[in-house]
Amino acid sequence: MSEKIAIVGSGLIGRSWAVLFARGGYRVVLYDVKEELMTQAMEVVQAQLHSLHESNLLLGRDPAECYTRVSTSTFLSSAVEGALLLQECVPEDVELKRKVFSELDTLVSDTTILSSSTSCIVPSKFTETLSHRSNCIVSHPVNPPHYCPAVEIIPAPWTTDLAKDKTISIMKQIGMKPVVAKKECDGFILNRLQYAVLQESWRLVEDGVCDPQDIDTVMTSGLGLRWSFIGPFQTIHLNAPEGVTDYAERYSDGIVRVSKQFGEPRHMTGETLEKVREYVEGEVPMDKHKENLQWRDGVLKQLAVFKQSIPDKP
Repeated sequence: MSEKIAIVGSGLIGRSWAVLFARGGYRVVLYDVKEELMTQAMEVVQAQLHSLHESNLLLGRDPAECYTRVSTSTFLSSAVEGALLLQECVPEDVELKRKVFSELDTLVSDTTILSSSTSCIVPSKFTETLSHRSNCIVSHPVNPPHYCPAVEIIPAPWTTDLAKDKTISIMKQIGMKPVVAKKECDGFILNRLQYAVLQESWRLVEDGVCDPQDIDTVMTSGLGLRWSFIGPFQTIHLNAPEGVTDYAERYSDGIVRVSKQFGEPRHMTGETLEKVREYVEGEVPMDKHKENLQWRDGVLKQLAVFKQSIPDKP
């Protein structure tokens, strides 16, 4: 019998985790407080499994067989009993996470990995007092996880190498691409990069340099195209005749000069917020929000399929 994964929370991220762990060959128990929530979740899980299969993104597995690996429970103790790894997916609130992890700490075995899906809260903030704190870690996925395989692995200062290495191994087994932080950092890696881009985007619009649509065009028709398959460091390496050292020698002074002008962070309020809102709601109307979310996920699915066909570097 395959090893068991417990997922606490059947919302958007919890459902995606269920799909991914089932795809990796694990038995999955999905926990939530209401039966109707899990009924809805299982419908989504089944649909996502078939969608991944149709796109050849199910790691060669049968969607019906994967679906049989997923079960539900409204009893937390039975859901987590005997789990190799527990993936917490409750809302982004440090007090709530402390409460949930404190309860989980009394239910899990000494070998269960307690993994959180938090996107910004470092694990030391909600695991310090736990008896099983050495098994606590963050595994933060990108939304939607079943099409965006990057997952941030953030150990607490007391997380053992065994727990960290096992988490990394499990994530690779289910088709994810772990990004491992060497130490805790507020906001982690993905969101710090995202916030830096978002802050400068906001500044350029607020200072009258360009309109909001120009920012999106720069990303979708420029930077984002390159970064989607080689990232910023390989991009600069290829953008200079003699590689990254050549790039640094040519452009570092200019980068520092411009970066010094960024100044203090800008709050997302006022006239700039209204300008951005008017633009985005013109492109993505609120009465079509759900449909556009489905469109986004469909495009991400096509990109995931396409990236499988990208040849290796020579």
